[in-house]
Amino acid sequence: MSQTIEHIVLFKVKEDTDSSKINTMVNGLNGLSSLDQVLHLSAGPIYKNRSSSFNFTHMLHSRYKSKEDLGNYSAHQSHLSVVRESVLPICDDLMAVDWVADLDDLAVVPKSGSVMRVSFLKLKEGLGESEKGDVLKVIGGIKEHFGSIEQLSVGENFSPARAKGFSIASLAILPGLNELEALNSNEQVVKEQKEKVKELLDSVIVLDYVIQSPQSASL
Repeated sequence: MSQTIEHIVLFKVKEDTDSSKINTMVNGLNGLSSLDQVLHLSAGPIYKNRSSSFNFTHMLHSRYKSKEDLGNYSAHQSHLSVVRESVLPICDDLMAVDWVADLDDLAVVPKSGSVMRVSFLKLKEGLGESEKGDVLKVIGGIKEHFGSIEQLSVGENFSPARAKGFSIASLAILPGLNELEALNSNEQVVKEQKEKVKELLDSVIVLDYVIQSPQSASL
């Protein structure tokens, strides 16, 4: 196992935006996968948003060897150009979360076509480290209950500026949509896990994303 930096950005594209501009944004973001610092990058439309409070439409997920590599990616002229020219003109909301995960080196690049469930948790104010640890433990133990989860990444956000107060993140990677539907149908187990931490949470964002190859990520 080695430490990997997870970076997720959520985008809310303005309503009535021309589809060609959306494609330009998605293609521009996916083009950043060629930067030296990037281990993996996928950007595209969100498959399903399960949270009514935030209407995000698109997502970018990328991975790095270190916080320094993430910083260099963020400051890279190519990244800044895509954000300035293709993202900001058509988006009216953005959110970004970063965390450190322990991952198997062989699984840093998810398979194209697999599905990712992303969860962001905002804890109630005034909670201490022990309560935070309880939440991380429950989220980290979810894989034991769902054998279809190929990879589970959980951690505490280290970039609060753009995270809207959400401090814990997780992503679960499943082989495909069939496994995602099977997970959704097992409501009892999901409910039991939620009950363990419900009293500690202020709000939660949950969404599903299909990992696409950069060539097929356009709408």
